[in-house]
Amino acid sequence: MSGSTIIFYLLAAMILVSAIASVTTRQIFRSAIFLLFTLVGFAGIYFWLDYQFVAAVQIVVYVGGIVVLIIFSIFLTQSSGEKLPAPLTRRTVFAALASLMGLVMVIDLLWRHNFVPSSSKKVELPTVSNIGEQMLGIEKHGYALPFEVVSILLLAAMVGCIVIAMRAKNETT
Repeated sequence: MSGSTIIFYLLAAMILVSAIASVTTRQIFRSAIFLLFTLVGFAGIYFWLDYQFVAAVQIVVYVGGIVVLIIFSIFLTQSSGEKLPAPLTRRTVFAALASLMGLVMVIDLLWRHNFVPSSSKKVELPTVSNIGEQMLGIEKHGYALPFEVVSILLLAAMVGCIVIAMRAKNETT
């Protein structure tokens, strides 16, 4: 077993363990921290695949932005030390069935795909210039609109968190 394979298995184990811990823990702050470790593990996979730009974006946007926003929201609502209520049994069963069906669909898609590279199309290398042009593009395959939608979503989440915190503060006084 080569060193590269060992690194991949360590990163995959870190991702799986922290993702499972993120959805099974009953303390919301610990869940956010486990989510942070999951996203850092994905950034490690991107670094391992030699996609430094995508890994840096993963760390800056998701780890540095979204997880910090989630943790800030948890502290703003003052529920960081509280335990979440135990989930209902039927919700747990439904979630397990939905996860199992998703796994079956992914395995089916992987089984059907032949993974033979086609020589008819010229493949563009993922350079920073190509990624930047596609992210800022407004034509067919551009990502400018999704970035704006995500920024509005994050703003709405932050405003909602502040409203909930203000309401909770007024109710206690």
